[in-house]
Amino acid sequence: MSYLEVTNIGISFGGLRAVDDFCLSIEKGQLYGLIGPNGAGKTTVFNLLTGVYQPDKGKVELDGVNLTGKSPVEINQNGIARTFQNIRLFNNLTVQDNVKAGLHNQNSYSVFEGILRLPRYRRQEQAMNKRAVELLKVFDLDQEKDTLASNLPYGKQRKLEIVRAMATHPKLLLLDEPAAGMNPNETAELMETIQFVRGHFDMTILLIEHDMKLVSGICEELTVLNFGSVLVQGNTGDVLNNPEVITAYLGD
Repeated sequence: MSYLEVTNIGISFGGLRAVDDFCLSIEKGQLYGLIGPNGAGKTTVFNLLTGVYQPDKGKVELDGVNLTGKSPVEINQNGIARTFQNIRLFNNLTVQDNVKAGLHNQNSYSVFEGILRLPRYRRQEQAMNKRAVELLKVFDLDQEKDTLASNLPYGKQRKLEIVRAMATHPKLLLLDEPAAGMNPNETAELMETIQFVRGHFDMTILLIEHDMKLVSGICEELTVLNFGSVLVQGNTGDVLNNPEVITAYLGD
């Protein structure tokens, strides 16, 4: 069995079949792309994988654990983290506090201990502060740790969202159109960041992206989704040159 094994998942909204019999196999350490025209169902697949939506059929397994039907919190604790097409940072918090928000899925102090700031709370807060700075340093953002997230340049906000996702200690990182709104220089830096995350953290990555230069530059294999169903799967070069894929994108 592959590291991520998605078997025949599907979901309907008001009688419309948004995703139907979607299957996907990703090996550990792989950098995999999910592409398709607008409205093909790509983000719906991400929502199914992360528990935002519950599939009405099929199964999702990560590292041998069945995640089907689990809540987003449970799925995150079992190793899936994601970023969003529209950046969802806590704009009025500092860069460091945004990363700490990701680390809070690992704390064990109670609400009572937090309110009264008891010793276990203080120890864990100190540990989270240290870990947040360590992660920011890895991504060359430690100098901005006290900056409000809203004051970061767009490219660094994207990077911070990845850092926050990595703070949850994932096994699988889902990136939803990470290059959206980026200029060519920011996109080139993003490609380096994604490849760095994969190598430095031995991370398995699944990304949705419309920038074919980015996709062809870093993804080893692709799945093409069209009208909620898998159109083609395989090696990136072969998929991008497939006549069915070209027709789906160009509408010929």
